[in-house]
Amino acid sequence: MPCYFIDPDIAKAKTINADFYTSAAVFEECKEKLFATSWQFIGSEELVSENGSAYPFILLENYINEPLLLTRDKKNELSILSNVCTHRGNLVVDKVCKTNSLKCSYHGRMFGLDGKFISMPEFKEVEDFPAASDDLHRLNLFKWSKWLFTAIDPQYPYELFFRDMMERVGWMPLDDFEFEPALSRVFKVKANWALYCENYLEGFHIPFVHAGLNAVIDFGEYATELFFPYSSLQIGIAKTDEDCFDLPVSSPDYGKNIAAYYFWVFPNMMFNFYPWGLSVNVVEPLSVGECKVCFYTYVWDESKLNKGAGAGLDKVEQEDEEIVENVQRGVRSRFYKNGRYSVTREQGTHHFHRILAEFMNK
Repeated sequence: MPCYFIDPDIAKAKTINADFYTSAAVFEECKEKLFATSWQFIGSEELVSENGSAYPFILLENYINEPLLLTRDKKNELSILSNVCTHRGNLVVDKVCKTNSLKCSYHGRMFGLDGKFISMPEFKEVEDFPAASDDLHRLNLFKWSKWLFTAIDPQYPYELFFRDMMERVGWMPLDDFEFEPALSRVFKVKANWALYCENYLEGFHIPFVHAGLNAVIDFGEYATELFFPYSSLQIGIAKTDEDCFDLPVSSPDYGKNIAAYYFWVFPNMMFNFYPWGLSVNVVEPLSVGECKVCFYTYVWDESKLNKGAGAGLDKVEQEDEEIVENVQRGVRSRFYKNGRYSVTREQGTHHFHRILAEFMNK
């Protein structure tokens, strides 16, 4: 497999090689090296709002394809479990339900909502049974306010990914943010997942691609902050003091006309905070040249919807799709290998490429 090198000096560095976006072998390698080892967004705890709830889901369906189960037991404790029976591999839960225990429909093996083995018919003669391996596998669960995250094979603690974002917006009443299914969206994009992330990670293209957004954002004041090791922030400054956050004195941004906070968390999550609430965008790989982007909308102040930088998000998405799909066509060219970075405008993309090289070279 290729070895990637991104010079830490952005003024000298070249972008990651084009084969990252076009090679089926690299796409497969990303599955275990990037996505299985990093934290992934599940949703909000309302998915299991009542004690005794069980919510089956597939983590990164059509890519990681891992059947998992989110549960809330009678003690109000949340768990992320493997949804695969430890007897013969049947899926334990096939639909959202409320239950006192988990029972496999194949041979009747029973588990608690915490994944612990309870009972199994016709197994009295089996030696050394039950063992710890007969419990459902329990995954790490990270909860930030109402939002839930897990990792199949976490290599690093969640703090390295989320700490800076949590500290920056900790003043917001996050528990009051309400999920709005009608405002949430799913888009399929004919481009490699990493190209979509790269486009998000720089505001360089805003004046050229997003006329509407450029009308309300002061491009000259647009700023990127890199959080080491695995996240970053872009700050959208409004041209006027309308449709901005009412920042507390404790905020490091107090006194600025902040229209939007655009947080990115490696490898594929975007948290876009606007005065009306939050849009969580998760980029899910489908194939080497296609991805799915899920927009999860959480509203804090409905009166500020469709105003400022947080307005017209569907149009902004369509503009982004068009440009990254063109880039996907372009990087297939035999004449393109890599490019260079704008020192002042593409720090986020350079940071992303350095992390990709770190993970892929392990």
